[in-house]
Parts: sequence; C-alpha cells; structure tokens
Amino acid sequence: MRDLLEAVAAGELSPTEAEAKLAGYVTGDAGRFDAAREQRRGIPEAVFAAGKTPAQVAALAGTAVETTGRALVTRADDDHVAALQSHLGEEHPDATLERRGSSVLAHGPDYERPTLEATVGIVTAGTVDGPIADEAQIVCEDAGATIDRIDDVGVAALDRVLDQADRLREADVLIVAAGREGALPTVIAGLVDTPVIGVPVASGYGHGGDGEAALSGLLQSCTVLSVVNIDAGFVAGAQAALIARAIDRSGE
Repeated sequence: MRDLLEAVAAGELSPTEAEAKLAGYVTGDAGRFDAAREQRRGIPEAVFAAGKTPAQVAALAGTAVETTGRALVTRADDDHVAALQSHLGEEHPDATLERRGSSVLAHGPDYERPTLEATVGIVTAGTVDGPIADEAQIVCEDAGATIDRIDDVGVAALDRVLDQADRLREADVLIVAAGREGALPTVIAGLVDTPVIGVPVASGYGHGGDGEAALSGLLQSCTVLSVVNIDAGFVAGAQAALIARAIDRSGE
C-alpha cells in the first residue's frame, strides 16, 4: 500500500489506477469497473453498451484503458463509438481503436496483446449470423488466439460445410453461430472431435424468429456440444478463449 501511495505522490500512478490495485475495482459516475476480473477469471470485464448512454460507455471504457491497458465494448452503436473516440482522444490520445461490427476494442500504447498457440474456428450459417460471430471473434483475438473464420456454410446446402470439414477438424475449438432452426452447430459437432460451442442467433421469422427455436434445437442436440444464450457472442468467445488458453498451457 505504501508503494502505491508513494507512486501516486510521485505522479507515477493515477489515483484511479491505485484504487483498482487496492480494491480490484474502480467506482465512477457511470458505475463500477471490475479491473481485476482478468486476473481472477481469465477474461476481462466487457462494457455492455446497450442501455447505457454514450457518455457512460465512454467513461467506463476510459477507466478500463487507464487501469488495465485496454477496453472491450460490446453492442455499441454509432453514437457510442463517436463518444468513445472523443473521450479516448482527450484522455488517452495514444490509444488505438478497433471496431468489428458492434464491438470495439481499445488499446493503450503500452498494452501488449498475448499470443496463444491455439486456433479458434468461428463459423456462421449465413450472413445474418455475422455480427454475433464478430463479437465472439474480437474476444478471441484479444485473448491472443489464432482465428480461422468460415462464413456462410449453412445446412440448406450441406456441401458447403462438408467442403470445409478438414479446416473444421484442424481448429482447437469451434464457435458455430446459426439462426432459424440452429442446425449447423449440431451437424458440425457430428463431424469433428473438437469442442463445439453453439450460438443460437435471433434470425428468421414467425415461430422462433427471436432465436428460441435455434436455442431449443441446440439444447436438444444428439451430438455433444455446449450452448450459450441467444446472441451471446461475447460469452461464446470468452469460453473459447479459456479453452484456447488451457490448450496453450498444456503444450508448455
């Protein structure tokens, strides 16, 4: 504690950084940011932008960059991104911003992204599943995994996924996003000996167009796979990243 106080007094550490190290979290007007989550859980806290004002999202992301070196924001719209760019440009002008769909990753200048000796395959049944897969991908990329992205291989034309069977089998873990009836993760899980994480997507129309049909289908799969909630790209990415990290460690 004394070392932290002396670092703050010397201007080597901000009060926010010191608070994060002492308490594990930082409290601000926009809420509390769990700065110690990655050390405790292996996955950093993400800022869920939906339902938050652009100012709140920007403040939380700024706190994340200050205390952990980076910020991961999900479900951000254009207003959220504009506020992020403005806030980080003022508070952390050397930070870099990467946007993938509705997800944004900001890195401070001293942040070093880890590298993992593991490959995450990310698969979509159709174009509509892309934004959810993007969310999973940015989480896995931030964790340092190699990404192999395979798009538009839905079961309506089964040859499309069969043509990719060798690539699918080479991945260490697979994330498979599908809407409608959610058949693709089940089919792929029957072809590979790789852990498969199925992501039901809210797409289609009529009965189950909100993703419930895909979720029900995946939960009833006769092949062995794991299932996350509807549109839960972040959760799928986090689970895959943890598996990739375990594989990386096993090879040491």
